[in-house]
Amino acid sequence: MKLLLLFSLLGVLSIANSSANLICYYDSTSFLRPGLAKLDTRSLELALQFCSHLVYGYVGLKPGTHEVFSLNVDLDMFHFRDITQLRAKYPQLKVLLSVGGDRDVDEQHPNKYLELLEANRTEQQNFIDSSMLLLRKNGFDGLDLAFQFPKNKPRKVHGTIGTYWKKFKKLFTGDFVVDPLAAQHKDQFSELARNIKSAYQSANLLLTLTVLPNVNSTWYFDVPKLHPLMDFINLAAFDFYTPMRNPEEADYTAPIMFLDEQQRLPHLNIDFQLNYWLQHRCPPQKINLGIATYGRAWKLSKDSGLSGAPVVSCTMGVGDGGLQINSTEGLLSWPEICSKLPQNQTAIYRGANAPLRKVTDLTQKYGNYALRPADEQGEHGLWVSYDDPDFAGIKAVYAKNKGLGGVALFDLSYDDFRGLCTGQKFPIVRSVKYFLG
Repeated sequence: MKLLLLFSLLGVLSIANSSANLICYYDSTSFLRPGLAKLDTRSLELALQFCSHLVYGYVGLKPGTHEVFSLNVDLDMFHFRDITQLRAKYPQLKVLLSVGGDRDVDEQHPNKYLELLEANRTEQQNFIDSSMLLLRKNGFDGLDLAFQFPKNKPRKVHGTIGTYWKKFKKLFTGDFVVDPLAAQHKDQFSELARNIKSAYQSANLLLTLTVLPNVNSTWYFDVPKLHPLMDFINLAAFDFYTPMRNPEEADYTAPIMFLDEQQRLPHLNIDFQLNYWLQHRCPPQKINLGIATYGRAWKLSKDSGLSGAPVVSCTMGVGDGGLQINSTEGLLSWPEICSKLPQNQTAIYRGANAPLRKVTDLTQKYGNYALRPADEQGEHGLWVSYDDPDFAGIKAVYAKNKGLGGVALFDLSYDDFRGLCTGQKFPIVRSVKYFLG
């Protein structure tokens, strides 16, 4: 407890000496969650002493007119101002509004962000004008572009024969193409960003970019043209593996380095994604490394084995979500993960009431995971990949050593903002801030 208190004090004291960015994403839907999962403005305030920027997510894009609009008017009409007015208490804070993310889901118009790129200059002006009106009316400092572009194809599970067949088939079919107009869309995105930046400069508004997980940077982002237009770029380097995209096998969701085993794909790691931007002449200080404050959970079968060492085979997709977030997509917040870890070493190993067994990555290259093997009936098996406060700190050191601008946390509502785990509130935020400083 004394060590924890000292760590907390050092984390606060280091703020004054730190010039690194800590970009804190705030999912506004967390304000509507029931019970302990609700992140209200009062609870949010504690994190703001650590954050350099707060990114309010998310607003959407109207198909056809290409206007920016609120996804929840009943909340946002008051909540926008409640959030931007927090700068009166935290004058160092810049508050941005993010458009897109994974919240603007439109099944009838899944390609509306590509349609915005393809629109003519007059139609794109609707996006620029409507965004500026929303920002200035509600006191935001700028806009974050988190466009929902098509995502790359998830890795497929192949046996030995399947692997050889895949290589043979590629001789005739080539690589899988997600967007046949990707080169055109890359040029169009750069042009749109240039027009937005020109308009925003006259209004003294910031423009930033969020590269969403599994959006291929080579398809949509012309780095040399794009980085001068952005105040900074948040690289969401996580969710390389998820139980939705990879239901039959589990692996580290956000490894720092490439682990060249078991036919892993070489681009599914932080180092590869970051180096792409650096090698294309993006200044490192413009990049913030995105870290998730949540974990992804797979359901284990009897055939998944007992060790839990990834890649874990024979998984059965999405594992049970937590009680706090009540997720149905195998997502566990950090306090939910912490609550599942054993409080003593004599805890039972299997069954519905068994805790998860944590496996710490001593190499500090790939990540921690925790598991509970399936029982004799094949039930209650769970495998979770996650970044706890310690490993988030390791990633902050990695970002610092790379000379990056800082870290972006996705998001505050999945951190332990109530201190349920150890009594310390926002432990991931504090850890990242301490190691950046």
